[in-house]
Amino acid sequence: MKRILPVDELARDERFERIKIEDVVFDPRNATFRQSAKDNRQGFRMENSEAPDAARSLMHGIFVGEIQALEGAGRTCFDFETGEGREQAPFALKLDMARQCWDEARHVEISCKLAGHMGSEIGEFGEQVLLYEAACNPDPVLRLTGVNRALEGLAIDVFNTMKEFGAASTDPVLEFCEDWMLADEVTHVKMGSDWLRRLTATDAERRQQALDFQRAVDKLFSFGGFRGEEDENPIHLARKFRSLAGFSDEEIAELVDTAAEAYAEAQAMQAAGTAGA
Repeated sequence: MKRILPVDELARDERFERIKIEDVVFDPRNATFRQSAKDNRQGFRMENSEAPDAARSLMHGIFVGEIQALEGAGRTCFDFETGEGREQAPFALKLDMARQCWDEARHVEISCKLAGHMGSEIGEFGEQVLLYEAACNPDPVLRLTGVNRALEGLAIDVFNTMKEFGAASTDPVLEFCEDWMLADEVTHVKMGSDWLRRLTATDAERRQQALDFQRAVDKLFSFGGFRGEEDENPIHLARKFRSLAGFSDEEIAELVDTAAEAYAEAQAMQAAGTAGA
């Protein structure tokens, strides 16, 4: 078996269609979900007929993300020799990743059933593969920050938002399932936070490289205003759960700033495109 398996060799059947992350971020259905989430936060029931379609699209994104998270955690167990060196992974870290595989496999099953519950099916929407690409980093510390802290951190925000959406739309199945998976995601992010600090305790340069990689991934997934703390952001930062997962107040504040910066850049690009037209 290959180590560091490239993304184009992932096993997928004919139901899956590969798309770019930009196609997800700028999907017009996100605007509908954005308005729905905003109205729900203000205490109103969203009656827009397109809102369920937007929620189903997000659920499908969660489903394929769970598949890639399972693949990424499994690859970390296999890709690195067991040891304490810079290009190795401690045995205890591999045990944590094996435990995460168990969680992610359960999440795949839950998300697949939730998609059916919401009237969707596998392959109705495309699959972007940034999560798995982050899981291909040859440095296990950068892999942990890119996946467990950045992308699993995003999962905390997404699951919390979807849980609130389930409550607002009086869907107890969606609300319960998202709350259940949210608890696991807090554990996954906490593992990433703990291992980052342990593996870089005597290597400040490596820690900075890992945090820079995390910021790059965070900014990409905030692009277009997808995540933030304004009403216009469909996904809101779950501050309480981020804190439980090992994020400091300063790191959470930086995430807010990163999201605002990404949103401003997207607005500028959109304005420039409109002016050019």
